[in-house]
Amino acid sequence: MIYIISKSNKPQYNIALEEYCFKKLLNHEKVFMLWINEPTIVVGKHQNTLEEINAEYVRENHINVVRRISGGGAVYHDHNNLNYTIISNEEKGSQFDFKSFSEPVIETLKELGVEASFTGRNDLVIGGQKICGNAQAYINGRIMHHGCILFDTNLGVLSKALEVPKDLIDSKSVKSVRSAVTNILPHLPRKITVEEFSEAILQHMKRKFPDMQEYVFSDEELAEIERVSQDKFSSWEWNYGHSPQFNITLTTRFTAGKIQVFATVKNSVIENIKFYGTFFGNNGDLSPVENALKGVRYTVEDVHSALENINTAEFFAGFSVEELTEAIIR
Repeated sequence: MIYIISKSNKPQYNIALEEYCFKKLLNHEKVFMLWINEPTIVVGKHQNTLEEINAEYVRENHINVVRRISGGGAVYHDHNNLNYTIISNEEKGSQFDFKSFSEPVIETLKELGVEASFTGRNDLVIGGQKICGNAQAYINGRIMHHGCILFDTNLGVLSKALEVPKDLIDSKSVKSVRSAVTNILPHLPRKITVEEFSEAILQHMKRKFPDMQEYVFSDEELAEIERVSQDKFSSWEWNYGHSPQFNITLTTRFTAGKIQVFATVKNSVIENIKFYGTFFGNNGDLSPVENALKGVRYTVEDVHSALENINTAEFFAGFSVEELTEAIIR
């Protein structure tokens, strides 16, 4: 068994790193990895990114959004959240399941004086409150299991970043189930840092697997991981463009009137859009505006840019481009 402690806090890099270990280090039957990200929302492979995040809050607070290669729901990471990954060559459906993968965390917490338990399909809890969600990916007899451990995470930011505005989205995608959560730190008899907690888990694993050795990547391997982190996990196409088709209905009231937007978006690109409301305009035929928005990426920047190329005052009297952008995307 080998172990890896990532020295990077960049989520795109860390997710590329674990994918590399999962898909490329095939001669190592078991891999253990610990990593900490800067503020980030990580969405599941099959999720509609825009349905999981508070896009305006995420943008204003410079929170990363990255899609992982495993299923499950969206989670929030920050510098006081610890992530662990276990990769193992196992037969699908074997006894090495979610619960078995979670044992290092449960056992380490017990050593630190905290009773945690496994519940439901894939959660760890303390006193009924979730401290860790888990997800898995499976390829050709190889399982990658990872968990997101809330150690001293800013739960206020977590709640706001994952809070989707109410007006929202009717979608075919897999929606996250929000759970009552808590941090580990308040439950510890002796207060420690997230780095000390990470070290405690590592030492537990070393005692359990005395032959475990740290893996040292070659320069070529590091270059490949960096390339994938940029080309795949930093790309809009991967992080947003894999979202399934969905319908959006938004209603916004401005000084100049109310605008209702009905949009169909596929792979995070506007496929069709219609405007209704109490606004006025010199031109009642809105098709030039609607056609100009078809094929535009469903981002604030791209929608704003498309609207700037139209004389919007002809159709929406008294509305600024910024207001129209807000009416279309939050």
